[in-house]
Amino acid sequence: MNATNSCALMDELRPNGAPHKKQIQFVKGRLGHDRRYAINASKIKRELGFATISEFRKMLHETVVWFLNHELWWQPLLRKQA
Repeated sequence: MNATNSCALMDELRPNGAPHKKQIQFVKGRLGHDRRYAINASKIKRELGFATISEFRKMLHETVVWFLNHELWWQPLLRKQA
């Protein structure tokens, strides 16, 4: 899932402010920053028996919905950063 798909999810769940992809500002990479991150979860599954019970898109959807429904929790965090 890329940023465009994530923004489409926000457009669906919170139409005001759409299109949300216009809020993304791409910046140049900085020296020493990883170009991408990748995880091979086979060792976790093999040694600990861990396996996901839900797919990524569903969990992303649930996470976004939680944050949209709990603005009183995260809004004060934005004010502290300003």
